[in-house]
Amino acid sequence: MAACPALLIAAPASGQGKTSIVAGLARLYARQGNRVRVFKCGPDFLDPMIHAVASGAPCENIDLWMCGEEDAAWRLTRAAQDADVILVEGVMGLFDGTPSAADIARRFKLPVLAVIDASAMAQTFGALAHGLAHYQPDLPFYGVLANRVASTGHAEMLEESIPSTIRWCGTVPRDETASLPERHLGLHQAAEIKDLMARLDCMADHLAKTPLAELLSKISTPAAVSPEPSFPTMQPLLKNQTIAIARDAAFCFLYPANLELLERLGAQLKFFSPLAGEPLPKCDALWLPGGYPELHAAILSQRHEFFAQLTTHVTAGKPLLAECGGMMTLFDTLTDTQGATHPMAALLPGRVVMQPRLTALGGQEAVLPEGTLRGHTFHYSKTETSLEPLSHARRQRPLGGKTQGEAIYRRARLTASYVHFYFPSHPAAAAALFLP
Repeated sequence: MAACPALLIAAPASGQGKTSIVAGLARLYARQGNRVRVFKCGPDFLDPMIHAVASGAPCENIDLWMCGEEDAAWRLTRAAQDADVILVEGVMGLFDGTPSAADIARRFKLPVLAVIDASAMAQTFGALAHGLAHYQPDLPFYGVLANRVASTGHAEMLEESIPSTIRWCGTVPRDETASLPERHLGLHQAAEIKDLMARLDCMADHLAKTPLAELLSKISTPAAVSPEPSFPTMQPLLKNQTIAIARDAAFCFLYPANLELLERLGAQLKFFSPLAGEPLPKCDALWLPGGYPELHAAILSQRHEFFAQLTTHVTAGKPLLAECGGMMTLFDTLTDTQGATHPMAALLPGRVVMQPRLTALGGQEAVLPEGTLRGHTFHYSKTETSLEPLSHARRQRPLGGKTQGEAIYRRARLTASYVHFYFPSHPAAAAALFLP
């Protein structure tokens, strides 16, 4: 595999601004005329939407547990064959999680750029940078960037605190016009940020004044250690099958890898917007992905024709996969964050109620009749139902010693759960969910 400039951007914790920095770098390099590919560590939907806009190419996920090492290796290798630069955004803190962003950096020999929010510190910045660089001696560490810097004097103090053994990659000032808006599940969707490109350009302008602007001429490293990656071959298990997929602001959590896999399995994909009142396309199977039905419950509750089409589809014995937000629309009612209750499709008995705090988070593995699929869960709602689950997923990391994860419901060929599945973790099992 040919060498490709690559960098993994991490931080000591969440909230340091690494997504804005990654997106800004992607935009900066794309403006320079480079082909940019961005990856996101861990199970995330929102950050990749931003990175896709910034880079002009889909942003894929890599996770050594959910996606698997082989999946990450061939995707990185494929990107390296076509790209001029690869950027990988870490998840949470650099060493947080099992596996962590640091594990990915070591496995694929990706140099780490540490982004540190310096807004509330001075010389301690150097100690933090030293810790990140040396906590794991075998970590391929590239350098450190100070984010949200207050002034020229502040920048000078930060740079002076850095040990001579750590590369100084400059500073980015505190600038609200370059930041990205957030809400309860994380960042806003890219399509909802009307001035997104202006924000990305603003961050790119700041980064253009740092040594990172010349990164591509100074760093060249393999993006994966295997010189001959094993590109997976697919049997056309879904040949002649048409899968309808809801895609709009309410149903938006779609891994590019999942869509690619379905097409490689031979399926024809037809997208439609329930929010816009678009009818369910003629199809053999249906997928309602996760998203934000709670923010659009008033509109969805008026889509009586859509709910009737769902009932007809399920009654006919056709497959329907409903994940998280998609599942929430199938219960009798949904109570939003303001306490208003809205009627839903009533395909599953019970109600869904939004909660003020996060109710579930983490990797999950589901043993289904079709096979074992890995994925993750992240939601602020709870369900109350009399329906007996088909099974329960298993937590990647036991919580309080308990391994039982999300309930998985089944009615005829309807499969519903809070789990967001990563289809490439078991392609045959994923295909079977969409077959009669």
